[in-house]
Amino acid sequence: MKPILLVITSIALITPGFAQDKDAEGFVELFNGKDLSGWDGDPKLWKVEEGLVTGICTGPDSPVNNTFLIWRGGQVKDFELKATMRVIGDNNSGIQYRSRPLPEAGPWGIAGYQLDIHPALEHTGMTYEEKGRGIFGLNGKNVLLDPEGTRWLTNEHEPVKVDVAQWNDYTIIARGNHLIHQVNCQTTSELVDHDAKGRTLEGLLAIQLHRGNANTVQIKDLRLKVLKQVPVLPFDPTTLPAGAKKIERPGTKNPQGTGPAAPAKK
Repeated sequence: MKPILLVITSIALITPGFAQDKDAEGFVELFNGKDLSGWDGDPKLWKVEEGLVTGICTGPDSPVNNTFLIWRGGQVKDFELKATMRVIGDNNSGIQYRSRPLPEAGPWGIAGYQLDIHPALEHTGMTYEEKGRGIFGLNGKNVLLDPEGTRWLTNEHEPVKVDVAQWNDYTIIARGNHLIHQVNCQTTSELVDHDAKGRTLEGLLAIQLHRGNANTVQIKDLRLKVLKQVPVLPFDPTTLPAGAKKIERPGTKNPQGTGPAAPAKK
């Protein structure tokens, strides 16, 4: 769990064949369709089954904490990621990025930015920070964090409706401190993070297996494209959109799925 972490810009040197495997758009496959080579997770919970990466939570005791399948090919900075995933069962998952290890949550604990894959409409594709600053923008809401960490709602649009138990395409576009989440090519939430003390500009990539209600996470495609790094957007309060308003940190009534949440192990 403590390998050498190399920057994502040297991806072709980290994993032989990645440079040759780029598609026409510059994406590389992060799963080989056969096993979990290049990935690190609890072998009791993660496997490749019929060509699908599969993580299984059997209930509140397994796993006891949220756990993650971590990509060990490097750290992501500015990038575009495309994943085709589903979550079967009344629970949620997510794609972690620019994240950091969280040893107190176990050997596969992770904290950091997450694209949430959640059956509750408001949480689908939202911008969120696992074990950190919490929810930024719910599905349908774009948010800016100022240097003090205050949330500003800058734009609202119709939430993107999906059934997360079906196969859906999830996209993350990270450029500097501007983060975009999309589901099936529709933007769910954007975040501009001016909170220099709280934000991260590089870190680990991982897939979440959420504790609690029994669920199965499956992935049949995950591709990464390295983007040229761009400067961090500066904060200028005079450029806030007309009608932008301060909001409190959003909460949730659905910590796991849409129904009752399985209690934590005592």
